[in-house]
Amino acid sequence: MSVPRGLILMCGAGQDPRGSGMTTKIIYFMVNGKLEQAELGADCSAAEVKDLFRVAAEAGPHHILKMYNTNGSVVNISPQLEANSVDSYYRLEVVASDLQSVAMPPELDSMEYRLRHLENKVTEDVGKTPDIICELKSQVESFKRKLESVEHLSWMGLFRYDCDHQLSKSSQKAKMPQLSVQEERQRVHMKFTNMSSLQVTEEVREHLKTPIFDNWQWEEAEMLVLLQVMYTDLDFLTAFNIELEVLQNFLFEVYCHYNNIPFHNFQHCFCVTQMMYGLIWLTDLRNKLGRIELLIMLTSALCHDLDHPGYNNVYQINAQTDLALRYNDISPLENHHCAVAFGILAKPECNILKNLTTEQYKHIRGGMIKCILATDMARHNEILNKFKVMQPVFDFTNKDHKEVLMKIMVKVSDISNEARPMAVAEPWLDCLLQEFFNQSDTEKLKGLPVTPFMDRDKVSKPSSQTNFIRFVLLPLFTELTKLFPCLEQHILEPVRGALEYYSNLERATKEEEVTVKP
Repeated sequence: MSVPRGLILMCGAGQDPRGSGMTTKIIYFMVNGKLEQAELGADCSAAEVKDLFRVAAEAGPHHILKMYNTNGSVVNISPQLEANSVDSYYRLEVVASDLQSVAMPPELDSMEYRLRHLENKVTEDVGKTPDIICELKSQVESFKRKLESVEHLSWMGLFRYDCDHQLSKSSQKAKMPQLSVQEERQRVHMKFTNMSSLQVTEEVREHLKTPIFDNWQWEEAEMLVLLQVMYTDLDFLTAFNIELEVLQNFLFEVYCHYNNIPFHNFQHCFCVTQMMYGLIWLTDLRNKLGRIELLIMLTSALCHDLDHPGYNNVYQINAQTDLALRYNDISPLENHHCAVAFGILAKPECNILKNLTTEQYKHIRGGMIKCILATDMARHNEILNKFKVMQPVFDFTNKDHKEVLMKIMVKVSDISNEARPMAVAEPWLDCLLQEFFNQSDTEKLKGLPVTPFMDRDKVSKPSSQTNFIRFVLLPLFTELTKLFPCLEQHILEPVRGALEYYSNLERATKEEEVTVKP
């Protein structure tokens, strides 16, 4: 057997915090008749892992990959992929290049991972795998095989194509070379332009209105199309006389002004905007607020982290950065996000507000500034306490009440990841911790005060979440649910479930630490 080549994917947060090397796992796999080797860092995201194997298979963005174990069973290509040996290599195949093909649902990935974790735990305790777990594994495998062959699930694809609009699959290049930032933007722009006139399925439009929407299944150009759908379906183009081409230019410029950093990137922008869009529909705000308030909230969500550098306000102030000096240490990042947003809107070809009256423009600008500045967590308690006082006597005709509600809606959307399914939320936590650890590492190098909840030597995944959920998310989500009881099942119950999940994980970690102590 030939010696495998090394396809190494190293993530910044994968480094062992004690400096003793790298926390990685080795994956051996056969692709195109060659035995390959991948080295995955501990904090690799799901997207990075999929991209790595896509490159290894010399596959294009629309090719469908399948990974098989030695038994011929399908395994999920994800960060949970188990390490193996040269003798038990996986088999990687490009099985389709159909845009309408269906990937394995993330819920199934999560179920399989938890089942494997349960099996390991039980095996440690009783010395063998119980029959019930073997039966469950068999059922999961059977369900996966069914999903691969059921054609009617193709509604999960993005578009219904006419013959005239069918994209040429034969023209797809198998190998995707590394592109510069400018080349990547041009690629996304071309793809967005080509897809923007195609019909989005009704099933996807409805799914887009729910908190369970999975961002990891969509490319950036597709996200731009979905953002266009949000503005269209809320009737903003008609209400505010927005030209479609101007909206597309605006959305693309917003995309270009998000940086390629682990968490506060364009995908985060999309998730926050999509959650805001979903909340608008779930709470029937279209019949409770004016169209102009809805435009303020959705566009604030879209622009709330523009040009985020990956280092928070505390760092900006302690490091005396240009942003901190410019904004006198007062919400430097949020002020910058606002300035960038209105810099984009100042371009005539991107100005979705150009056909409004002066009074309408002032109203929208003032509202957006208030909503985006409200995302500074330093102001969290101040805004939440105001809402608590108003909530029992809330009046949708009261200007002050509406203003606070709009801030609360943007804040909820901004920190809503834990309201999503665990398979969607957990990769986002990995991304956030990677960005946090990058900041604390820089703080240590520069001799600045180290932000405690970002210190890789002191923070674990479960410990980072339990207090945040208990003291920030639950009080905020509970107050909003009092005003909109329908949100109980959609955002409050999932957050309670996330708290239970991470509390159990934290407890198990502490018990394990006690067990291994001499």
